[in-house]
Amino acid sequence: MTDPLLALRPWDAPEVTSWGRLPMNAVDRRAGAHSLDGGWRFQLLSAPHAPVGGAWSTATVPGAWTMQDTDDLPRYLNVRMPFAEFPPRSPAEDNPTGVYEREIDVPAGWAGRRIVLQVGAAESVLLVHVDGRPVGVSKDSHLAAEFELTEFVRPGGRAVLRLTVVKWSDASHLEDQDHWWHGGITRSVLLYATDPLYLADVDVRAGRDGELRVDCRVRDTGGALPAGWYLDGELDGLALAQDTAFDRENAEDERVSAFLGEARLRTRVPEVRPWTAETPELYGLTVRLHRADGTVADTSRHRIGFRDVAVVGRDLLVNGERVYIRGVNRHDFHPLTGRTVTYDDLRADLVLLKRFGFNAIRTAHYPGDPALYDLADELGFYVVDEADIESHDHAHEIADDPRHLNAFVDRVSRMVLRDKNRPSVVIWSLGNESDYGANHDAAAGWVRRHDPSRPLQYEGAAKRGWADPEVASDIACPMYAPLEECVAHALSGKQTKPLIQCEYSHAMGNSNGTLADHWAAIEATPGLQGGFIWEFWDHGILQSVNDGRPVGRGGAGLYDNGVAAPGYRWAYGGDFGEKDHDGAFVADGVVFPDRTPKPVMYEHRELAAPLRLELFRHEGLVVSNHQHFRGLDWLRGTWELVLADGRTLTAAAELPALLPGETAVVPFPLALPPDGGEAWLTLRVTTAEDLAWAPRGTEVCTPQVLLRAGAQAPEAAVREPAATGPAVTRPVEADADGLLVHPLLTVAPTLSLWRAPTDNDELGGMAPRWRAWGLDSLVRKVVSVRREGPSVTVLAEYAGTTGVVRHRQVLTPVEGGVRIDEQAELPAEFDDVARVGTVFETVAGLDLLEWFGQGPWESYPDRSGGAPVGHHALPVDALFTPYLRPQESGGRHGVRHFTLSASDATGLAVALDEPRQVSVTRYRAEDLTAVAHHDELVPRAGCVVHLDAAHRGLGTASCGPDTFPSYLVAPGVHRWSWTLRVL
Repeated sequence: MTDPLLALRPWDAPEVTSWGRLPMNAVDRRAGAHSLDGGWRFQLLSAPHAPVGGAWSTATVPGAWTMQDTDDLPRYLNVRMPFAEFPPRSPAEDNPTGVYEREIDVPAGWAGRRIVLQVGAAESVLLVHVDGRPVGVSKDSHLAAEFELTEFVRPGGRAVLRLTVVKWSDASHLEDQDHWWHGGITRSVLLYATDPLYLADVDVRAGRDGELRVDCRVRDTGGALPAGWYLDGELDGLALAQDTAFDRENAEDERVSAFLGEARLRTRVPEVRPWTAETPELYGLTVRLHRADGTVADTSRHRIGFRDVAVVGRDLLVNGERVYIRGVNRHDFHPLTGRTVTYDDLRADLVLLKRFGFNAIRTAHYPGDPALYDLADELGFYVVDEADIESHDHAHEIADDPRHLNAFVDRVSRMVLRDKNRPSVVIWSLGNESDYGANHDAAAGWVRRHDPSRPLQYEGAAKRGWADPEVASDIACPMYAPLEECVAHALSGKQTKPLIQCEYSHAMGNSNGTLADHWAAIEATPGLQGGFIWEFWDHGILQSVNDGRPVGRGGAGLYDNGVAAPGYRWAYGGDFGEKDHDGAFVADGVVFPDRTPKPVMYEHRELAAPLRLELFRHEGLVVSNHQHFRGLDWLRGTWELVLADGRTLTAAAELPALLPGETAVVPFPLALPPDGGEAWLTLRVTTAEDLAWAPRGTEVCTPQVLLRAGAQAPEAAVREPAATGPAVTRPVEADADGLLVHPLLTVAPTLSLWRAPTDNDELGGMAPRWRAWGLDSLVRKVVSVRREGPSVTVLAEYAGTTGVVRHRQVLTPVEGGVRIDEQAELPAEFDDVARVGTVFETVAGLDLLEWFGQGPWESYPDRSGGAPVGHHALPVDALFTPYLRPQESGGRHGVRHFTLSASDATGLAVALDEPRQVSVTRYRAEDLTAVAHHDELVPRAGCVVHLDAAHRGLGTASCGPDTFPSYLVAPGVHRWSWTLRVL
């Protein structure tokens, strides 16, 4: 007999969003539920209509089958669909279909109760059978589906539960998000029971004034509600009673139903503690449904927060205050499971974000696991809750297609129904990159009617203009809009909505340049209120190099500090044999696949610092509280006075008692020594006590001010570098081509204009242009080598495919070493190069870098705010940043001088004429350019050292604006000088 669910062909029916599925609600049934997670019998079929038969394997639920040793492997595409069929069709034959099966034992104590199955998420169409009988169908890969099993199972008995998951469907066209394609049951499966009389929904409205309103819906499986039922509740011991006025109004308006009960509880909380991301105050709410005899039929528990959200003019207000949105986009991801994450995984994500100054999350591009919102409520995050809608490849066709109307409204409304009681959710999002059409307006209309307490947004509405009052977006939320356009809009007088970019500062590879410039403009421009960095994760899947398969859950311990163990690597698009893919574009996060922070995280931490420091006319220091709702009492500080001569003086800091937005002038904490040269004062700020997201002593920020500049101007330093010692007559040793001969160098200093292209360089078009100029293969031609006493002057030309760079290098002996004065003249056609500077290589054994400059984190000219000036030391092997696709990395900005030493303290020292960009790694630029993964790199025994007179900014041009003109390396004459000594 034909299965009616298969006969329905729901995978090719966009009008069918579900069958037999229960309505979504905000009643949390996780407590007391029976988990069905674990091992299930499993078969992977070639298509939905393929027969089930043969041997069963075992699959772990929750988990994607693409990560569990099947032949259907992960696949990455950004925009294009992974199959050729146009919407609403899916592949007729090549459509992987997973059949999950297990026995369920129904407790005898559930006799007379309502029994419900909850499947947390299934990608992309779920078909449910019990003992071969069809139960229901659900679509939406990222929201739970519930089905009543009361008539299908017998309490005290056993039943066979089968969950069939069809991977490709009409729904796939709505789930074309920028991440890996998987298949399977990716969130937990539960079985629970309720009384026949039960709470069908609970709707909480809690304002910052302390007014609490709880609207409840009540149903009974028998149909008609029993007489005499009623509700009560409590909020942290404060009693709530049923609102009799509401009951009377319902009766007068004839809203009383025989099968649906509605009731309202009310109270007012005196001296309420409002919820914000800075002060996430939560209250425990319990709602009880009683039968007429007073016995409790059902109970619903919630953690709620009292807060208001509103858009007023061009400001987004939380509790009446304009707040900055320091956000990040976040996918569900784990390098061993693909899409499945645990509570501990989610907590680790949010704790890390909190420690680095983020206060907002956009659930790109679908609703998250319920535990994500539990943690956002508790730890304090503003959440943009986004519906599971992205029709990127066919966006225009689908936005107005009435066949998909049900799906748009269904996906948006179910998200709202589930998450409406979350204080962390401050904005509803209609989805992402799906053009803009009538289907969006329909979904928006439903949201505005059901939940007028929150604004909603939709990026695609920007096509109608940022100020259009008619579109379904209360917030102008473009992606990757150039900063100058944002500022111009805010200053135009035409702005009508808050401008908060839903995506900006794309974090692919060595990226996020100009982040500080963005925030300087945001904070200086009314109407600009922040945005969401793309994104949190590098989606590298741990892969065995030997067999090319995902390692899966057994891979714990095979990676550390962002690096996979030998024999393994982080896989990206194309690494699983797929021919059509989008490469490393999936590796675009602010953390590595193992959650190790990238250097940009330290940049963001300083930009989001709750406390700031400025000089006050050299008479004292201005301390500012840059929070919206909180004082500074949760912080402690230590002063550090960093002197160029190597000393660092410290003193305890007494932070002033400041309300949000207040400032105070404090005296200098340490006397500035008359000697010591350049001097910087740093306030190292830590947590004063244990917090939910940070133990006591966790570093929060390190604001820094310059107290005294270096004694020597750069121009003078070029002519006569500081501390070079008396002139000597011993001649500099150079070969016939004028190249320095030095016992600690294996490759002499030469000119460098090339860097291993970053992802931004490649995708932004700069690297192809540099290759066309021949900057990756410059040919050095000696023009002249002239000896003048002990010095050597070398004139050379570096020829590319087009253009010639004239280079002069003067080698002058100094006490203990040699001074190198250099000049490079770039032709006009070289109007944007990667760097201008010197490269050389050292002998093996120099394994420790100590430097005075910015650090300890990697930094670049347009991403240096997170690296304070100080005396730093790191092993050379720790300087390199392992971006998933090897590229330029490991640079340190603003270096004044450094040493490279062996274990016996011998080595070399370099002093620079002025703060310069320096990198020390084990790799030449061509080493990095030649490979696709780090497991292919072979480190050199010595060090490859770059000293740059000028280094191009990073920008975010892989997806978004390039760096600013002020960070480009221009043609013309560049001069720099440095001194090399033996330790």
